[in-house]
Amino acid sequence: MDTSWQRPGLRAALLYAIAAGLLGTVVSAVSRLELTRRSLPQQRLPDGPVIVVANHTSFADGILLALVGRRLGRSLRLMATGGVFRSGLVGPFVRRLGFIPVQRGTSAAAASLDAAATALEAGEAVGLFPEGRITRDARHWPERAKTGAVRLALRTGAPVVPVALVGAQHVVGTRGIAARLLRNTLLRPRVVVAVGEPIDVRRLAGVAGDGAADVAVDDATVRRVADEVMAALVAQVAELRGEPAPHPTGVPEDALPA
Repeated sequence: MDTSWQRPGLRAALLYAIAAGLLGTVVSAVSRLELTRRSLPQQRLPDGPVIVVANHTSFADGILLALVGRRLGRSLRLMATGGVFRSGLVGPFVRRLGFIPVQRGTSAAAASLDAAATALEAGEAVGLFPEGRITRDARHWPERAKTGAVRLALRTGAPVVPVALVGAQHVVGTRGIAARLLRNTLLRPRVVVAVGEPIDVRRLAGVAGDGAADVAVDDATVRRVADEVMAALVAQVAELRGEPAPHPTGVPEDALPA
């Protein structure tokens, strides 16, 4: 699969706006998306390159995160699983919108980061789920993050903005999707969203300056910073849920069901 990225043109921007409007109408029919807190200057995402990370509990998260991005003034170029791009109907559409395919667990995974870096260097806003999959935790707490978002931020200097989504699993679950959506038209579930302050990943890693991208950062530091970024996201989730997180940096693999 081609993982290269090209900046969408004006027609794609119009297409994104139309799709966001239509999907926003659909989402409003089956849920209540409430942006409860925005810890951002001027209540919008920064201009220029920015990485938006969110927790992952539902198949609806990609659409919800894209809609949140629009409310915050940016069209997110989402990193999505390669299966989405192999769909004959959806694949060409999302590629035209500037979405980026991710080949998880393959040798092409690094190329996905290259494509995302290209988008960021073009000044785009890239959205991704650092867990890499829908959480397997029985109580829907975020899993411990992979390191891709931090590696992107170190490479490009883009700030990372954490976005907590709570309640999305009630919009679309992993089973009985059609029945749940039908029920949701009568009893719309509430999805609450909190947006955190931009995080300077290079500062957390102890590198700075124009040549920061050329400074080698060891794997242990990358892992530490990934945990610190995830801790900010988990804290937002815990605040929205009104309960302490059992694992402040995300649920580790050995605490997940087999």
